[in-house]
Amino acid sequence: MVTRKKHEAPPGEQFGDGIISRNRRAGFDYELGQKFEAGLALLGSEVKVLRQSTCDISEAFVRIERGEAWLHGANIPELSGTHYGHLGKRPRKLLLNRDEITELCRATERDGMTIVATMLYFRRGRAKVEIALARGRKKVDKRHALKQRDADREARAAMADANAKAKSGRSAPRTRT
Repeated sequence: MVTRKKHEAPPGEQFGDGIISRNRRAGFDYELGQKFEAGLALLGSEVKVLRQSTCDISEAFVRIERGEAWLHGANIPELSGTHYGHLGKRPRKLLLNRDEITELCRATERDGMTIVATMLYFRRGRAKVEIALARGRKKVDKRHALKQRDADREARAAMADANAKAKSGRSAPRTRT
């Protein structure tokens, strides 16, 4: 469950907002649980790079250290042509409520879960990251997920084909002979 306020629009519906990067491997490698939205503490050059939509969060994970949440492994490349840039894979502080941090900390300690970044986007001009509690999948589970995804895809294709045939049969006028 992503915690958002009712008046806020999803990413991409307001000017300047939109999705920067998605972690598509996260849904395959992990069984995703509860989701949270966190702000990012960034440098100016990092924001400029993100506005150009160049970022990689496929290896990003969250670690709780001394009561603060830190995003590790996110690659925001250095801004070209500057002398005062930033490091590409430096840890970045996540802006979360204390209650959310304690909930994440409990889940990782008690249940052995991990926290992965699933999406990076702008909302109302601010960089946000969607993080999820996740449990690692085994190879057998991944195979099962692939089979299930293929079966769902085939079922959707069959339904679309059946709907197309039904529509084409209705649109032609029937004549009696």
